[in-house]
Amino acid sequence: MSNEELQDRIAASSGWIGAVKTEMGRVLVGQELLVDRLIVGILCNGHVLLEGVPGLAKTLAVKALSGSLAASFARFQFTPDLLPADLLGTMVYNPQEASFAPKLGPIFNNLILADEINRAPAKVQSALLEAMQERQVTLGDKTYKLPEPFLVLATQNPIDQEGTYQLPEAQLDRFLLKVSVGYPSKAEELTVLDRMANSEPVYQTQAAATPEQVAASRLLVNEIYIDPAVREYIVELIRATRQPAKVDGSLRHLIRAGASPRGTINLALTARAHAFINGRSFVTPQDVKDMAHDVLRHRILLSYEAEAEDTTTDQILDRILSKVPVP
Repeated sequence: MSNEELQDRIAASSGWIGAVKTEMGRVLVGQELLVDRLIVGILCNGHVLLEGVPGLAKTLAVKALSGSLAASFARFQFTPDLLPADLLGTMVYNPQEASFAPKLGPIFNNLILADEINRAPAKVQSALLEAMQERQVTLGDKTYKLPEPFLVLATQNPIDQEGTYQLPEAQLDRFLLKVSVGYPSKAEELTVLDRMANSEPVYQTQAAATPEQVAASRLLVNEIYIDPAVREYIVELIRATRQPAKVDGSLRHLIRAGASPRGTINLALTARAHAFINGRSFVTPQDVKDMAHDVLRHRILLSYEAEAEDTTTDQILDRILSKVPVP
């Protein structure tokens, strides 16, 4: 497929993105970055973790996205007493037939909203690992495939909030993106006040895209060209998180462990999706830089020295991005 043909197919196939953004904009004010990252997750078939203090429309954004796509949806409110069977299902004994039969849980849906995921204990977090990575669930001695597409869109409050649990590193690595949700601007907050400060605010969205449209777009995302120089730039960024002193001596003792090869793969994949959203058939270094924080902020383990100095992962990534030469 020539570059011109791919460009035309991208333009024809990406129309649903604008329709979904418009529909989400009916209930969501601002948060353009959040909406873009949710769509990147959909295009890459990857799970997304949203982190921010309560009241920043994290849950509303995910519900608005699910309403904009003609796909099945389930919402879990994670609590300390939640059990794995509440999500996955269980085996139920049938006395008439003297046998066990599976009762599949609500996780067998296309889009899963795991609300306040860090309020559930470790046993529940571990139960999600197989579903998130293998897209299957094992009940008894049988394995059941999850529907396609299957995405976990999770929200969490900062760890220092009361009643939260630290997510396991293995589970964090399963999330394609970790998006930090910030406060709205003054103008956006005034719009929120005008739109939502009444007894009947708008929370529902209408379907603006189908799973078939999303699947067709995913195939095109895989075709987007990455120049060898950009590929090398991606690898150099990842290697800089493992050997930070080679790019900046002041980072020598701030990183305990860098990103894994899964981070390399996901950075390239999300850069392709970012190019697709912007209507391009090729990846630029700016696509990589735009996605770097969301792909890598949960894949870098800070040292005790960094935590003592109140240095954040985003600050370290800023310094790495400023030091690694751009092709």
